Amino acid sequence: YRRINPNGEVLGGPMYYLSAGLAELGYQRLGKVLAIFFAICCCIASLCGSNMLQSNQAFHQFVNVTGGDTSFWADKGWLFGSILAIIVGTVILGGIKSIAKVTSKVVPIMAGVYLIAALFILASNYQQIPHAINLIVSGAFNPAGVAGGIIGVVVQGFKRSTFSNEAGMGAAAIAHATASTHEPVREGFVALLEPFIDTVVICTITALVIVISGAYIDVEGIDGVAMTSRAFESVIWWFPYLLSFAVLMFAISTMISWAYYGSVAWRYLVGDGKVVNTAYKLLFCACTALGASISLSSVIDISDAVFFSMAVANIFGLYLLAPTVKQDLNIYSKKYLA
Repeated sequence: YRRINPNGEVLGGPMYYLSAGLAELGYQRLGKVLAIFFAICCCIASLCGSNMLQSNQAFHQFVNVTGGDTSFWADKGWLFGSILAIIVGTVILGGIKSIAKVTSKVVPIMAGVYLIAALFILASNYQQIPHAINLIVSGAFNPAGVAGGIIGVVVQGFKRSTFSNEAGMGAAAIAHATASTHEPVREGFVALLEPFIDTVVICTITALVIVISGAYIDVEGIDGVAMTSRAFESVIWWFPYLLSFAVLMFAISTMISWAYYGSVAWRYLVGDGKVVNTAYKLLFCACTALGASISLSSVIDISDAVFFSMAVANIFGLYLLAPTVKQDLNIYSKKYLA
């Protein structure tokens, strides 16, 4: 359902498969409403959780390793955010090819540095890994804990996991639509790797490092990346500096990717005019600068709300289009096996 413009530019994602796909099934009006609703939520999400929050976390980790409250940067979130906005703006104004070129280099470096350090810590404390796993599992299924707040725990778990890997939200489909392939099902298999690598591999390793180091104990006043930094610092004193680099790389790659997602949603709503498209990118950069100066909790609350809204619209479409996907999968499987 992606759209290919005369100049070869490819646009796709939930906005397009909700409107066109549901129209084929006879739900034209519902598809259009869901597409517009998704696009609006995607624009807000790109400005808030996937931009301001990244800027916020990168800034706090940077302050943490440069002296904390006594750091020169402690009260200069606006300056840090402005510098970050200039870096991001330079990339996103170059379009999808510029974005792909940067993220294809940044993301592997970021993930590699982080995983090597985490695996080193786990290897150094391999005797404690079974105990850490037992602690995590027993804590999750503790009768007192389950009875006291199972709904709250489940909701919080879904919120953080969805924020982490975006599975079900539909945003990643905007990027996958630009892939140079004529086999949508093959691209779908590629997409399946993302939540596995992100949540099953990286998040599990991070959790084990935090538990093994005891960083989760006495965490008053510590949230977000600061707890992870404390966990790594307890084993490798210089790791917070390395983590700052990884967080910064992660923040930049996430922001420029979501700038593209948001711009595609924005263009779906207002059209392909160059002026309005540039205006959105400038607004995105302004939010990058703002994100480093505001409180973490307020950004997370807004982000959770719009991410949830995106997922609701997208999952309606996924449910109704599931038979179509199954038919495509069967056709592809037969071709592949042949």
